Amino acid sequence: MTPILQLKGITKRFPGVLANDHIDLTLNQGEILALLGENGAGKTTLMNILYGLYQPDEGEILVKGQPIKVSSPTDAINAGIGMVHQHFMLIPVFTVTENVMLGDESLKVAGFLDRPTAAKKIKEISEQYSLEVNPDEYVRDLPVGVQQRVEIIKLLYREAEILIFDEPTAVLTPHEANELFDIMRGLVKKGKSIIFITHKLREVLEVADRIMVIRRGAVVGETTPAEADMKKLASMMVGREVQLVVSKVHKEPGPVVAAVQDLVVADATNQIMIDQISFDVRAGEIVGVAGVQGNGQTELVEALTGLVKITSGKVTLLGEDITHATPRHITKLGSAHVPEDRQRDGLVLPFPVAENLVLCTYHNSPFAKGVILQYDKIVSTAEELIKDFDIRTPNAYTQVGSLSGGNQQKVIIARELSRPIKFLVASQPTRGLDVGSIEYIHKRIVQKRDEGCAILLVSPELDEILELSDRIAVMFRGKIIAIVPSEDATKEYIGLLMAGITPETIEKPTGKTVVETTF
Repeated sequence: MTPILQLKGITKRFPGVLANDHIDLTLNQGEILALLGENGAGKTTLMNILYGLYQPDEGEILVKGQPIKVSSPTDAINAGIGMVHQHFMLIPVFTVTENVMLGDESLKVAGFLDRPTAAKKIKEISEQYSLEVNPDEYVRDLPVGVQQRVEIIKLLYREAEILIFDEPTAVLTPHEANELFDIMRGLVKKGKSIIFITHKLREVLEVADRIMVIRRGAVVGETTPAEADMKKLASMMVGREVQLVVSKVHKEPGPVVAAVQDLVVADATNQIMIDQISFDVRAGEIVGVAGVQGNGQTELVEALTGLVKITSGKVTLLGEDITHATPRHITKLGSAHVPEDRQRDGLVLPFPVAENLVLCTYHNSPFAKGVILQYDKIVSTAEELIKDFDIRTPNAYTQVGSLSGGNQQKVIIARELSRPIKFLVASQPTRGLDVGSIEYIHKRIVQKRDEGCAILLVSPELDEILELSDRIAVMFRGKIIAIVPSEDATKEYIGLLMAGITPETIEKPTGKTVVETTF
C-alpha cells in the first residue's frame, strides 16, 4: 500500500546550523508516528517544512505517492495536511465558531458570516470525533485542554487527513494529556494519520504505533513501542546512557530560609486565590508543591517573587520581611525564579541570548560600570553558560525568541542557577525539556539543595515532585491541605490529596515505591 505521506532527503540550513540533514520519513494511513528527539534536534523545523512555513533547501514531499510543492500553509491545507502548534493559534476574544471559520469564512447572501452553518458543522465534527466543545463559547473562557480541541477541530473542519501535533502535551495537565491520547486513538480509527512530535518517552511508548528518532538534524533510528523501553529511547535521543532516576541522599535541613504565614492573595476581581496558607522552606531541602493546575500555585509563586500584591499575611526571606518588596530587591537578597511561562515572564524575546542570560545581574559588576554595559564580559559569560547548559543556539547574539521552546527554557535555567542563590522558586523548571536536559536540570537542582539552597519546586508532573522533594505540600482550591514527608508519599496518596480528599479520610500509605521521572 502506498504511504499517505513521504518525505525524501529533506535538508534545511540556517546560518551556522544544519537543522535537517537529508531526512527520509514515511507515514502510513491510520498510523500514529512519533517523532522523538532532543530540544533543537530539528523535529519542529521538519514539520514546519511539511506545513509550508519553511522551504527546504533539498528534498521532496509526496502525498499518496504524488509529489507536491508546499509553499505556504494554504498549500498544505489544500493537500490535506494540518498542524496543531505547541503555542495555540487562537484569538481569545473570538468564539469557537469564529476561530474555526477564520481563513475559511462562509458567507450568507447579504455578505454576513454564516455562523449557524459553521457552528452546526463544528458540532457534527465534535460529536463524530469525541471532541466535546461548545461552538458558542469564547476561547478565553476555555481550559487549555479544550482550546487544544478547538485547534484539532480547525483541521478537521478543513478536511485534513494528515494531522501534525507539535509537543501537544507541553501545556496540558496529566489528565488532559490522557484525554488527548484518547482523541488521537479515535482519530486514527476513523482513518486519519498523525505525526506526534515530542520528547516525552513515556507518552511515545503509550500512544505511538511507530517511533522515529532524530538527533542533531539527522535520523538515527526507528523502532516500535513493543521493541523499545525508556532507556533505549533515551540513549537513541541523546547518544549516551541517561540516568532516569535522580541520585539523592537524605540530608537534614538547616535553618528556615523562607517562611510564609497566613498568606492571602486575591486576583483583580477580588476572588481569593491563596487562602491563608502557612509553610516554610529550610536550607538544604526541596519542598514540592503538588496540585492540579489552577489551584493557586501560580499565585503563590508570584507572591513569593514580588510579582503580585499580597492581600494579607507575611512572607520573610532570610529573616527579612519581603511581603511588599520589589522583584529586584527579592532577587538581590539571593532569590532565583524559574517562571512557569517562559515567554511571558522569563525572557525578553527580541533580545539576544547573551542579554537574557544577565537580566538579573546586568546592572552589577562585571557586566556594568556605572550605566555603561560591558558587552565583552556579557558575551564571554554567555558563551560559557551556553556551553555548560548545552543551549542549542548559533551564537550568543541570536535572538532568544528564535530558539526552540526547550532551549529558551535552558536560557532561564542557566541564568538562575549560575549565580549565588539562597532561595530558588522553580515553577515547572523542566517544562518543554528533553530527557537529557531533564536529567541535567534535576542534577543541578539537587546540587543546589546539597549546597544549602532552599528550594520551592512547583510542578504539574507528580513523578517529578515525588522524586525530587524532601517534603510535599499539596494545594487544593487555594489552600494547603497537607504537607507530607517524602518517605510517606506515594503517587496514589498524593493523587487523592490533589483531588481534595482530606488526609483524615485516606488510608496512610504503607510503602514508598520507586518513581521514574516522566520524561
